[in-house]
Order: sequence, then structure tokens, then C-alpha cells
Amino acid sequence: MGTAATPAANAAQLNQMARAAIKARAIKMTQVIFNQTFTPAAGQNISASNPQITVPLRNVGLIMGFWLKVVFTVNNGSAETIDLTDFGPANVFSQIQFTDLNNNIRIQTPGWHIAFVNAIKARQPFGAASLKSSQDSPINFGSNFTGVTTAAATITAGNNSTLTMWYYVPLAYSENDFRGAIYANVVNATMQLVLTPNPTPVVQYGTDSTSAVYVGAAAGSMAAAVISSMTVEVYQEYLDQLPVGKGGVLLPMMDLSTLYELKQTNFSAITATQDFPMQYANFRDFISTTLVYVNTGATGARTGGTDMNYLALQAANMTNLFKIEPALAAIKVRNHLGYDLPPGVYYFGSREKPISTIQYGNMELIINAITAGAGAYALVGYEDFARVQALNQAGSLAAS
Repeated sequence: MGTAATPAANAAQLNQMARAAIKARAIKMTQVIFNQTFTPAAGQNISASNPQITVPLRNVGLIMGFWLKVVFTVNNGSAETIDLTDFGPANVFSQIQFTDLNNNIRIQTPGWHIAFVNAIKARQPFGAASLKSSQDSPINFGSNFTGVTTAAATITAGNNSTLTMWYYVPLAYSENDFRGAIYANVVNATMQLVLTPNPTPVVQYGTDSTSAVYVGAAAGSMAAAVISSMTVEVYQEYLDQLPVGKGGVLLPMMDLSTLYELKQTNFSAITATQDFPMQYANFRDFISTTLVYVNTGATGARTGGTDMNYLALQAANMTNLFKIEPALAAIKVRNHLGYDLPPGVYYFGSREKPISTIQYGNMELIINAITAGAGAYALVGYEDFARVQALNQAGSLAAS
């Protein structure tokens, strides 16, 4: 006698059937929903007049995500040349936040975190093209299009330059995995995409430039180096003409009850040569962790691993799931991406086997630093799945 399927198995099967029907029948739509230019008063940074930019979204279809293009001008009113930082235009937004129809904050993270996740998922620097090199082709392959991500390496005193940055802000995990997608065919609720322009896009020479777009090339005040204009364009990507069954629109209900989250938190008070734990929030499945370690508040605050003894993932019973040196962390990223991330940035992927804080309980990412000055800190970006029903029992992200 066969064993009857459990309710969970039936739900998973129905979810897969709905996914397959949507892939076969629905039409992908990519439409501009927002295009606006912001210009502060002369000499002011964009954040003075627009500390936040709220993008109204369209309640239509099964929303997969948003393409976000920002074109901004950096006016160097200082007396010194300024140099592009290694995070560069990814730091144009100090925070990108998405709040869904049920008032759940699904995304609350800096621009650099989304930029790095975009790159990891694309398995190459996001939106980049290979430069022309020796190749067996007479066709002009290479970097040929304008309007893609661009930034001047330097801006001399008294001059300005226009930069372009693209992000993909995901709601669904991927084109084939609808976990996190939002069915927006409603009239009684709203959702918002809120962008926070960087309040300090240019910092002084000799200081930590992790969160800046440019840094002074020599000592001098950077108060007059500002983002003097910004144009934001947003494309909404969604699936329309969804299949309809006897009971109405066919929807993958398990996918829609799952949140795909991108969040970031800060840790401080790190001590050299001592284990520093950073706890994962409970009731979630973490599929990646991006760590930025800043060992001091001065120039050279991030290195290619020379300031770190080891990094570890530790379960509640003091078992290390991994405990590795920085070079091994770098090799894993190189094997996936083909490149190193910027100095001081560590990526830990767990997509094939998520770090489940429902299954494993308390989980911590451990760092043991060689160098940790008085201003040392860590920025940690999390990528995870959470079930809506469990969120009211879950704790918030840890911080110190």
C-alpha cells in the first residue's frame, strides 16, 4: 500500500506545478516606472535636499525585481585632486531599502552589498565587459557601449565628472526560482523602494574610505567635494499574463510566502588576536555572507588578508563548520568569480547547503584579526530566505 503524501509534499508539488505553468505561459515585462533628476543648491551635497528618494512602484503582475540606474555628477570644489575608492560608484547609495505590501522590510543594505551580490550571482563583475586583448577574431568584441557603469579614476581640483552606476535589486531569487517574488495585483496596500544618497561621498586623505566614492589624493578639506546632481531611473521587472486555472490565477504560494532578504549590520569593539563572534539571526536560511573588515580608521584600513589570522563558522556546540585562513577564502572566491573582491572583503557562499538557523540553532561567523585598531569594525551583509509565518518569532540582526 502506498504512503499518502504529506500536506508539505502536496504544497511543494503544487508550487512546482505553478512555477512550471508561469514559466511556460507568462510574459516578462521590463518597464520604466521612475525617472527623475535631483539638483541641490550650489555647493551642497545631494543628501542636503534629498536625504531619501522614494520610488513609487506599480502594483502589477508577479514582481521579480528592479533595474536601478543612477547617473550622478561629482563636483570637486576642493583644492585637491580626488581619487576613486575601490568600492567607487557602488557607494553612491548608503542604503537601499524595500518594504513589501505587508510592511516587511526585505532589503535594507548599502549599495556596495547589492553590487557584490549582483557580481557573485553573475559570476563576473556585474555589467562589465572584457577589454580588447589578443584574440582570434576580427570582430570588435569588447567594451563598446556607453551608459554602462563608468567612473573617472581622478577628478582634479575645481572640476567635475559624471559617473554611472547600475544595480539589480532582486525580489525573487532568480528567473527560475520565484522565492521572494511579489504578486502585486492588489489595490489596498502599497510598497516602497527607498534610496538614500551617500551623505559623505568624498572623504579626506589619510582616512578610511570604505563607504566613500572618492578620497582626497593629498591632505585638505573635502567639504566642497559633493554630488551636485543625480538622475535616478528605475525599471520594474515583472511577469504578466499569468496562467489561470479553475480557482483563479495560478500562483506558487510557497514561493510567495518566502522572503528573499538582503540585510547589513555593523560590528565594532574588535580586539586583535581574539575570536570575535557575529551571530546569525534565527528562523532563516542564509545563502551568503559578505564581510568587510576595516582594521583602523586610517589609510590602508583594509588589506588583502595580512590583518587576519583566520575566519570560522561556528555552531552552538563550539563545532567549527569551517576555520580557514584568508588565502583559502580568496581562492574560493577566485574559483567562483575569477577575480578577487576589493581588499578586506570576504565572501562566504552557502547556496547549495544554506546555513539554517532553524535546523542548527545559534550560528556565528568568527573572525580572529591580527590587527585591530581603536576604530576597527566589520560590516556584514547577509543574503537569506525567511518564511513569513516565522518572522514574528525571529530576532533581529545582531550588532555591536
